Amino acid sequence: MPEVPQGPNETAAHYANGEVKLRTDMDDHLNRLFAADKAEIPWWVSLYQNIHDLIKPEKLPPLEITSKPVAVKSIWGLYAPKAKSFYSSTGILAAVFALLLVGFTSKTVQKKITENLNLIDPDIKPYIPPKPTASQGGGGGGAREIAPVSKGQAPKPSMKQFTPPMIVKEMPKLAMTPTIIAPPDVVLPQNNLPNWGDPLAKLSTLSNGPGSGGGMGSGKGGGLGSGDGGGFGPGSGGGIGGGVFRVGGGVSAPSVIYKVDPEYSEEARKAKYSGAVMLAIIVDTEGHARDVHVVKSLGMGLDEKAMEAVEKWKFKPGMKGGQPVAVRATIEVNFRLL
Repeated sequence: MPEVPQGPNETAAHYANGEVKLRTDMDDHLNRLFAADKAEIPWWVSLYQNIHDLIKPEKLPPLEITSKPVAVKSIWGLYAPKAKSFYSSTGILAAVFALLLVGFTSKTVQKKITENLNLIDPDIKPYIPPKPTASQGGGGGGAREIAPVSKGQAPKPSMKQFTPPMIVKEMPKLAMTPTIIAPPDVVLPQNNLPNWGDPLAKLSTLSNGPGSGGGMGSGKGGGLGSGDGGGFGPGSGGGIGGGVFRVGGGVSAPSVIYKVDPEYSEEARKAKYSGAVMLAIIVDTEGHARDVHVVKSLGMGLDEKAMEAVEKWKFKPGMKGGQPVAVRATIEVNFRLL
């Protein structure tokens, strides 16, 4: 039991002793928190101890487990699950879902669900492969000989020509097979004659024809036939004959036999605008204008009116050797206000 002070002097002495004891306890506590200089461990000693503990750690006694499992209450509460209740609730939910599906679904949606969707367009047309385009172009040649070109075999078509077809008097030491410039898959008329020539010509003495520029025929350019270029037949630019001709060299110009006056556009009429539109066209063998395009424009809607009128015109086609051919021509359409 602690002593109880009896008087004023004893009480003061008691408090003084208690204060000294309290200060002593506080100093001891601070000494524990802040170690003295002699209690600090040098870094090399600490490093040595750490390495020693890493290489040869201290063996500790086996861990003894004193805790034991304790039974707890079931997480399902006081009542155990019943299979009858589970199946009953599941059946009720399924019935409610079916009623909602049938009751709130419109007849239109039900009808669409039962319909069969055909993903193939019933109006689709069967595929028709495009027609092969007719060979265009042509070529011709000759050696300025008086006699017409002789009949003979046509050379093989090739996209490159090293030697044009010609009848020569002296065979070269290094002969090359002559060719004409045309796609390799083109089929040319042929015969069994031993010489080169035009397979469509008449039998005559051996001649390269009255043309020029090498080759054989009445044209020019190192080909075969009456055209211009390294191809075969009428036309120009290679390939097999049937291309577009220009007026001149035995080709007559087409002429208009039926004409439709062009209409004025409303914009040009209000502005009292006049002038001429220049059109480039091709008159085919039936006398119709095709490939119409403007060369000299007038504007204010008059170009379109001129094209519409010329497409309705009727022409007498150009002629070559008594046969109608497609000819390129230029047409001038005038617009004048009365």
